[in-house]
Amino acid sequence: MPTRSPTMLDDFLVRATLAGLGVVLAAAPLGCFVVWRRMAFFGAATAHAAVLGVALSLALSMSIFVGVLAVSLLMAVTVSLLSDRGYAMDTLLGVMAHSSLAFGLVAVSFLSDVRIDLMAYLFGDILAVGRSDLAIIWGGSLLVLGLTLWRWQALLLTTVNADLAYAEGLEPSRERLILTLALAIVVAVAIKVVGVLLIAALLIIPAATARPFSRTPERMAMAAAGLGALAVLGGMWGSWQWDTPTGPTIVCVSATLFALLAGLARSLPGRHRAV
Repeated sequence: MPTRSPTMLDDFLVRATLAGLGVVLAAAPLGCFVVWRRMAFFGAATAHAAVLGVALSLALSMSIFVGVLAVSLLMAVTVSLLSDRGYAMDTLLGVMAHSSLAFGLVAVSFLSDVRIDLMAYLFGDILAVGRSDLAIIWGGSLLVLGLTLWRWQALLLTTVNADLAYAEGLEPSRERLILTLALAIVVAVAIKVVGVLLIAALLIIPAATARPFSRTPERMAMAAAGLGALAVLGGMWGSWQWDTPTGPTIVCVSATLFALLAGLARSLPGRHRAV
């Protein structure tokens, strides 16, 4: 019998690195809008809802990606609809985030016939990424990136000035829905990499780090992507060297970059902020 020659994708470290880079490719520009619109809690709430999506996916024997995407999107749309009925956004996000996380954890406890590594979903299991996972991650990330680039000017205008967007014939609520859809997709593809509890960090920290050094929104998005990629590579190396959890280590590297560059930004004259 002929033996199959090993390929680069047979190396789990290569697959893990490619998975991390695929996630930050989509998370970087999207994270900029999260920072500009002050939607940090929104991203965290969407991520927490993913636990319920995991439980439903396992109970119904369906794809984790599909279940997480459906629940995350449902939660985000529900919050958007209820916010138009007089409820404060931060209150709604708090109720929905913690409720969906609690319901998800309770639902998981009922799945006695299914073996579940809950920690892998909470904090990620990037080293267990397979080829099919890699295809889903890159497919979802490219979809989000394409959607963001397609609606970039409209999203940017509605972020800066909603009244001006109306005058230009744009509908801010539609652009918010597009942003919500993109966030749900990022949560669904990133769950394998950093887990539901750390997804918001990967969205926010690189964008927040890049903001003081960026003169334009486009440069901020590119800088955030570079910083996110650096965090992935540094986190992979640190995890390998010190035998630490890979997903949390990636976030730790990203937070360290934020702390170092925030100190540098304070000492620079004439700092610029994109938005």
